[in-house]
Amino acid sequence: MKHLPKHLRPKWRYLAVGIESWPDASLSRRDFQRHLWYAGQNLFGDPGSADADLRVFSFEHGDGVGEAVVRTRRDTVEEARASLACIDEIDSQPVGVFVRGVAGTVRACEENYLGRRPEVSGENRVVFENAERAAVIRDGAVDVRTDDAYTGATDLDVTTV
Repeated sequence: MKHLPKHLRPKWRYLAVGIESWPDASLSRRDFQRHLWYAGQNLFGDPGSADADLRVFSFEHGDGVGEAVVRTRRDTVEEARASLACIDEIDSQPVGVFVRGVAGTVRACEENYLGRRPEVSGENRVVFENAERAAVIRDGAVDVRTDDAYTGATDLDVTTV
């Protein structure tokens, strides 16, 4: 079978996606891809999600922060952004998903928008609600470990011990 001529091949756009979750959440590429497909299908139906052809090209997640590159057709970038905005949890773990930028090649996407991820400072001890607790601090956001879950806070809400 011959390849299609260049002017008939599909044109792609690559979305740089940032992912935030609680520090103990474990997310996989497969789970993210599945929830992305479901979001597109629920929002645009089978024909619309098939037109967008959303694919996760690369995925990295650890310590509550992550990055992904999502491929879509050139004329369905807005649909892809809307599908990503519909993802609020992955396997019962709450996540925040946001688009950092859009590029025409994977290389441009990675170089311009995914150069480095935020530094995670590690676990510290903080005072929160008049009790000393474990917390993960990164870029002004503090995830304080309460009894069985994490609570989001800011630097102003806690005192470092």
